[in-house]
Amino acid sequence: MSEAEAPVKTPATVPAAPVALATPGQPEKLDDVLLAMDVVDTLRHRERVVDQELDAETRETQLIARLKEIYTAQGINVPDRILKDGVKALEEQRFVYKPPTSGVGVKLARLYVSRSHWLPQSLGIGGALVVAVAGWFFFWAMPQANEWKRLPAELTQLSAKAQALAVDPAVDQKILAIEHAGEAAIDANDRGEAKSELKAMQDIYAQLGEEYSVRIVSRPGEDTGFYRIPDNNPVGRNYYLVVEPVAAGGKVLTVPVENEETQKIERTSKWAQRVTKNEFDKVAAEKAKTQIVQNDILGYKSRGELQPKYDVETPGGAITKW
Repeated sequence: MSEAEAPVKTPATVPAAPVALATPGQPEKLDDVLLAMDVVDTLRHRERVVDQELDAETRETQLIARLKEIYTAQGINVPDRILKDGVKALEEQRFVYKPPTSGVGVKLARLYVSRSHWLPQSLGIGGALVVAVAGWFFFWAMPQANEWKRLPAELTQLSAKAQALAVDPAVDQKILAIEHAGEAAIDANDRGEAKSELKAMQDIYAQLGEEYSVRIVSRPGEDTGFYRIPDNNPVGRNYYLVVEPVAAGGKVLTVPVENEETQKIERTSKWAQRVTKNEFDKVAAEKAKTQIVQNDILGYKSRGELQPKYDVETPGGAITKW
């Protein structure tokens, strides 16, 4: 017997004793199925036998005879019907594993099997998304929603406080106009405009509550005053004194000032207030004599007022840049 046809070991599941045949009409016994599978396995492991015998016209008879020799050499008595069933099973590829065709079930199964590769990364990305969404909700969306809910009440309360501070009826009307504009923006669900009106109310309330002196700046190295030639009058001059708002205790504040050149309100701690030539010359002479302006208080801003009241004539407005 050639090396390719050497006897194979008896499978652990195949009995060495003669096998009883199944009774016609009864289900095939498990031993018969196992023997048929073993026959197929034997044929598969002996490719030379299969290649030679299956090409012959009497392939089934020769294969069965050859298989009998192989099993007899191993001390196994296999009935002819089992051998025939094994040869037929080999030709029909009855015991050959055929992978399932591609489909949703197969894709899901492969996805599950490969979960060790994609699951950790997916959990990491998913966790980052959860943290990002939670952060957006708790630190932006929720505060914004709460702010919007509080806005109507805050606008009404600030309006009442501002009107209680104001001493000028014209200022009361200005406060009410801001309140009505804010309410209209809230009704229209215009958050941007509503917040803008609330900011205007906060500014006017803060402005009404401030108290300070308007002091002329006379420190070394800083301008105390200057003049400008207006664009609409080439032969004229506008005179300015540089001032700052000083609260009790000497603290310099930052206050809203309307720039007459741009018609814009700017918050600043220093501006140039327009005065008459006579007042300008008086201050200039005092500083030239002593290098210090002794009478440096130009006006005073009282609580409940929006603008300071000046002790000298101020024919024009103010500028914030020069």
